[in-house]
Amino acid sequence: METTDVLILGAGAAGLFAAAEAGRRGRRVIVLDHAARPGEKIRISGGGRCNFTNLSTAPERFLSKNPRFALSALRRFTPQDFIARVDAAGIAWHEKTLGQLFCDGKATQIVDMLLTGAARAGAQLVTGAEVGAVRREGGRFTVESSRGGFAAGSLIVATGGKSIPKIGASGLGYKVAEQFGLPVLETRPGLVPLTFAEQELERLRPLAGVSVRARVTCGKTGFDEALLFTHRGLSGPAVLQVSSYWREGMPITVDLARGQDVAAALKAARGAAGRVALQSALARLLPEKVAALALAEAGVDGAKRLADQGNPVLERLASGIHGWVLRPVGTEGYRTAEVTLGGVDTDALDARTMEAKAVPGLYFVGEVVDVTGWLGGYNFQWAWSSGWAAGQVA
Repeated sequence: METTDVLILGAGAAGLFAAAEAGRRGRRVIVLDHAARPGEKIRISGGGRCNFTNLSTAPERFLSKNPRFALSALRRFTPQDFIARVDAAGIAWHEKTLGQLFCDGKATQIVDMLLTGAARAGAQLVTGAEVGAVRREGGRFTVESSRGGFAAGSLIVATGGKSIPKIGASGLGYKVAEQFGLPVLETRPGLVPLTFAEQELERLRPLAGVSVRARVTCGKTGFDEALLFTHRGLSGPAVLQVSSYWREGMPITVDLARGQDVAAALKAARGAAGRVALQSALARLLPEKVAALALAEAGVDGAKRLADQGNPVLERLASGIHGWVLRPVGTEGYRTAEVTLGGVDTDALDARTMEAKAVPGLYFVGEVVDVTGWLGGYNFQWAWSSGWAAGQVA
């Protein structure tokens, strides 16, 4: 059995970052991962360019039973700290929208930076290692794997969540937590497209591929970003964001013309060009297929002239456009979810170190913990910050 100071399960964002930090302290580190290649989720993120952090990181942009749990790690290792690492590695980047930072080149640059950092710190990476039994014996942790047995005084669990199983995501981290008596909160897909019943899909399918700037709201939480119609239902950033707040049975409300006053615009158009068909006038405000859907939902004949439409009709049509209520029946699940909501209960962890309060030497970092960020680089920042925190002490 190979012995080391720190054993890390998972060679993703949090695991690799923790490995480099622990290694810099002179700790002997071994990282185990079941995949043949490390950092797969990083590689496919951000359309292949990796949205590696967000300048607007704040606790209210994270979902958790205790959203303030993340504050300690996020304040001690900030987006600016990670940007400094990116700059030092010579990786060019740009700000896209809403504080989101992306690589100018490929996401593999971030993977290479992490691997280089871990290697320079002396960390050993073991890939293709399917993890078996995990035990605590005589003050140290032992892990059996398909690549042999390993033992260490500190064990960092950085196995991620269940999202995107095609790259090997599993519930291993939750099983380890439960084995050592740590509570695990219910997990579910987050940042995921919403699906609808067949009768609603019949109306939505003709719009598949159409995108519109919208505000999508669930309960008291709403997001102003792009909405995308799909063959299964709705996707796009606004929908992915709100999906983390949606629960079965809840409706969502969509404003298809965010920032516009549709009723006022149509009334003005009626005064200037009353002979124009309503559908033509509406298509100047919305994509043509979206305009057709809005007319159908409101039960208004768009072929009639604007001059023939009274204010009540135009106001009813506008009301439906600004407050379209839909009731999803589900999500596309972990298959397409970007993150996993829920996970290891933060009540069981030390916020400064990520160590299990009742199990000295056992740490949980990244997505496996009940901390989930908004879309836009927040989850990577949580990976860096939590991995950094554990790496300082493990």
